[in-house]
Amino acid sequence: MTLFVSHGAPNLILHNSEARSFLAAFGRNLSDYRGILTVSAHYESLEPQLTAGSHPPMIYDFGGFEPELRTIVYPAPGSPSLAKEAAEALRAAGFAPGLDDRRGYDHGTWVPLTLLRPEADLPVVQLSVSPNQDAAWHYRMGEALRPLADSGVLIIGSGAATHNLHEFFRGGYGFDTPAPDWVRAFGDWLDEKASEGDVPALVDYRRTAPFARENHPTEEHLLPFFVALGAAGEGARGERIHSSHQYGVLMMDCYAFA
Repeated sequence: MTLFVSHGAPNLILHNSEARSFLAAFGRNLSDYRGILTVSAHYESLEPQLTAGSHPPMIYDFGGFEPELRTIVYPAPGSPSLAKEAAEALRAAGFAPGLDDRRGYDHGTWVPLTLLRPEADLPVVQLSVSPNQDAAWHYRMGEALRPLADSGVLIIGSGAATHNLHEFFRGGYGFDTPAPDWVRAFGDWLDEKASEGDVPALVDYRRTAPFARENHPTEEHLLPFFVALGAAGEGARGERIHSSHQYGVLMMDCYAFA
């Protein structure tokens, strides 16, 4: 099994919400793993990059939120050996990965893991996305990582099912504002195609999905979805294991691929 989670704003972990409750509860049901590989929308690079330090620092890559967020530490160790293993798998598939022993955990990693695995007892490696590349490229990157998923590494894509911050700031949406039809249409399309295992339609979502560009003016928050899908293996289907929304335009949907 691989996962895609919508991590929302950094203060997701501070306030009660359907998404927060789901992630906290779902994490209690996870089997034992030898490590976690997160694919974060907030780690961008031209080529795949992996955190390779033994004790990655925290990155508070945001402003304007509650000051206490900057006191939160997710103390899970890194894993140079797992980072090297992932890099070798990517290199064998024709990618050109790099290792960064100074990069820390950004909120695309520590926000969901604080809820999913509060024990912080598993080593964590973070993998970047490459917004200069398309969904199909990220799917192939996931395929290259399939051996890790098969050998006990939990691969989690962390982004957002919908992510139009310009519309969020322009529209004056409240926390409980209902999702507009154009947001729900995209979320339901993603659910339908994932449940069918329709990889060709999914990786071509910019052309085939309703309101694709409206929901993802830039692609970085959906690209982790395709890595998680590819890492689940040929014929994998996705189950939407959670669906909710915040501030109207932010769908907090989560998927399990198997």
